[in-house]
Amino acid sequence: MTQPVAVIGAGPFGLSTAAHLRARGIPVRVFGEPMVSWRDHMPAGMLLKSTPAASSLHAPQQGHTLADYCDAAGIRRLVTDEDIIPVETFIAYGEWFQQKLVPGLERVRVVAVDRRDAGGFELKLDSGELFTARAVVVATGLSGLSHLPAELAVAAADGPAPTGPVSHSSQHHDLTRYSGKDLIVVGAGQSALETAVLAAEAGARVRVVSRGRGKVDFGAPPWKQPRLRPESPFGRAWSLWAFSYYPQPFRHLPAQTRHYLVRRVLGPLGAWWLRDRFEGKVQVSEVERIVRTEADGGSPELTVRTLDGRTDRLAADHVVAATGYRVDIAAMDFLGHELRTRLAVSRGAPRLGAGYVSSVPGLYFTGLPAAASYGPVMRFVCGTDFASPRLAKHLAAAHG
Repeated sequence: MTQPVAVIGAGPFGLSTAAHLRARGIPVRVFGEPMVSWRDHMPAGMLLKSTPAASSLHAPQQGHTLADYCDAAGIRRLVTDEDIIPVETFIAYGEWFQQKLVPGLERVRVVAVDRRDAGGFELKLDSGELFTARAVVVATGLSGLSHLPAELAVAAADGPAPTGPVSHSSQHHDLTRYSGKDLIVVGAGQSALETAVLAAEAGARVRVVSRGRGKVDFGAPPWKQPRLRPESPFGRAWSLWAFSYYPQPFRHLPAQTRHYLVRRVLGPLGAWWLRDRFEGKVQVSEVERIVRTEADGGSPELTVRTLDGRTDRLAADHVVAATGYRVDIAAMDFLGHELRTRLAVSRGAPRLGAGYVSSVPGLYFTGLPAAASYGPVMRFVCGTDFASPRLAKHLAAAHG
């Protein structure tokens, strides 16, 4: 019997990749809970920043876009740049996509992946099953990659937690627990600003603390976008158009340039529709940096250096760090130690070649871990358009 390809992860990139592999007739086993990060690690009531055009999973055949799901579900079509997508609708769309194109999904966890001397990979599941795969695709999304800066981590000695002094934004589904509390949200991106708004609307007293160049700002609405520039899923700009549709040359740029662009392109900026819900409801403190965080009495207090050079203290009942995610192969502990040591990395991220293959033949990465090689488009669902067909084509040629 032909050894299957293992796809680890059932979010947008995992499901899209699996659909393309299946369409090529390649045996594939897909592991994970469908859309789990979106369902369990995003706040209730969240709306997607991305437009409908940027929110469809790429499929090998027509009929599986977000608009197609809306038609099948009998709900209003979400198609224009002014249509805003509730996270619940997006989760239901991903589950519908899975049922249609990846019906054999296995809701179990991969606990170990090791390279076999005879070729291929040995995988162990949390069910106890051991099996051999000819290739492995890592599509684990944001899982295990949440980033907590050192100046905040010191106040979370036992790790970030919603019930402790400091948590990470990915740990919050229900923000009503902070009703009547003083809450500080650290960050200036969409995650920070929307978390702040949802917490304020749930009855919390909220202050956003943005650091360094992270000035709180919001994007322009669709009707104010410049018309003389090319259109992309992220807005009208030549750079965004290039990053969206021509990511191939990105991996040939110097490492310092690649990491800078992944971090700064489409950086901290709130969605245009969030401004009215934010302004006047949430306090903002723009500071040079957070010097330290203390929680001696159980409640956190930030010592900050202000933009004019003063030192100030900001106290709250809880701090939410909306400080993003950082790819680190060392955090992917399901990959065996020997396998991780054989991987070529750049600042913790795998260095990928053509077709999203790593330095270990047969081991592929897609989604956020691929951003350092293929650019900022890999941070977004629309990155499946470029990644999934190319990964499947390379894998089919190399392991067909």
